[in-house]
Amino acid sequence: MSARQKPRINFDRLPQHLREQLAPAPHAISRLKASRSTSFLNPNHIYEGDALQLLPQIKPDSIALSVWSPPYFVGKQYECDLTFDHWQSLLRTTVQLHFGIIKPGGFLVINIADILCFSDSSMPKIQADNVSRRRSKVSTEDVLCALREHPDMNRYQIASFLGCSEQTVDRRLNGNNIRGGKYEAQTRVKIVGGLVEEWGLSAGFYPYDRRVWVKDAAWENGRWHTLSYRSVDEFEYLYFFWKPGITTVDRSRLTKEEWTHWGSRAVWAFPSVRANNDHESKFPIELPRRTIRLLTDPGDVVLDCFLGSGTTALAALQEHRRFIGIEKEAKYVELAMANLGAAAFAGGDVVIHPATR
Repeated sequence: MSARQKPRINFDRLPQHLREQLAPAPHAISRLKASRSTSFLNPNHIYEGDALQLLPQIKPDSIALSVWSPPYFVGKQYECDLTFDHWQSLLRTTVQLHFGIIKPGGFLVINIADILCFSDSSMPKIQADNVSRRRSKVSTEDVLCALREHPDMNRYQIASFLGCSEQTVDRRLNGNNIRGGKYEAQTRVKIVGGLVEEWGLSAGFYPYDRRVWVKDAAWENGRWHTLSYRSVDEFEYLYFFWKPGITTVDRSRLTKEEWTHWGSRAVWAFPSVRANNDHESKFPIELPRRTIRLLTDPGDVVLDCFLGSGTTALAALQEHRRFIGIEKEAKYVELAMANLGAAAFAGGDVVIHPATR
């Protein structure tokens, strides 16, 4: 049998619990029966619309790899209307809708980062006294000394006496030095790994691997630096989920050097996009390119349901795979088509089909 041919599963030889787990879902069976009258989404097309509505229109068991980067819930313009609950529901449902369309033995790869400034109203509004970056030279001891000398003064009078703001007096007395103002909720780091794991497992996938993408540190070339002990943002995660089935492991997909430098390495280091002037959140083509080369064969179908500027589609075509792209924003559909068209004009191995509205 060729290494490129995946053997079929003999369900009669599987344990009962695996037969039940790997049996086609009822909705997939009904969709297969209706396939003669139903047109599925076509490879090498970009579809404008909501992923939750379009994912069910993809042919069951047809996607070798779905790789995408969802909204991170960090306040970007395209996600500003999402509450945290709505954001979780969007991603959970998106992952669930993938199980029926991924091939048995295929993969779902999600590129995501932790939420570094997650608003938490239960977090105490107290921080350490940042003595290294004080805007005012007035110290806590200065305020206490003034109060001892003028016990009848309120904090506004003490502030006038010391030549500072009343907020400075309040901070020195109460440790009320919080980010975003004393009336705003404190922020903390929200770890998303547990959420992503739960979404995958509940859909029927299994966590197969995880990689860390080390990118340029945030504001690396600017004068901004963290004002607390928190680190600057310089890495993201790729979570690999496996759909039960026979997976072909073919090391010939990569060169020996590629296997050594990144194929079998948990940390991937390459630069981020130099400018997000036409899209708020682009990832470099190296990110989908590596997952595509590692996990698929030429001719396989690669899906990105948050296509954005079209990077995944371009990587798929450059690696002689087919793609399906879904994007809800009309301006980004046009941007993705323009990027693919530019690649074709430059002589790349790209076939362009019109966007489907």
